[in-house]
Amino acid sequence: MTGRMRGSQSHWAFVLTWISWGVLLLQRVVDAWLQAPPWIIWVASLLPLLMFLPGMIRDRLRSYIWLCFVCLGYFILLVEKLFAQPGSLVAIIGMVAVVLLFTSSMFYVRWRVRELRPNGERHAAAGD
Repeated sequence: MTGRMRGSQSHWAFVLTWISWGVLLLQRVVDAWLQAPPWIIWVASLLPLLMFLPGMIRDRLRSYIWLCFVCLGYFILLVEKLFAQPGSLVAIIGMVAVVLLFTSSMFYVRWRVRELRPNGERHAAAGD
């Protein structure tokens, strides 16, 4: 957490990203345990989340960016699960976690880039 100030926007986005990542990982483990799929399906369900762990620990923003893309796959799986089992608490928890993970990691990257950019340096980009 070098250079990130407690109480800043990026700090809270960082914390929320890690919490929602953990909840989504736990949700995937519980879902796999309840469904009892073959081990290869279970590994394939968890591997995309675990792939980004080393980069997230090292605070590499590229890992957070790619994590956002992977979240979209989990989002699609959870939407299908919610349509198939509308009252599934496990699927609802997973949906909340994946939406929070996508949003918080996206905002973390945006705010962290602003913190790391030297003062006064602005890029003329659409939406900035």
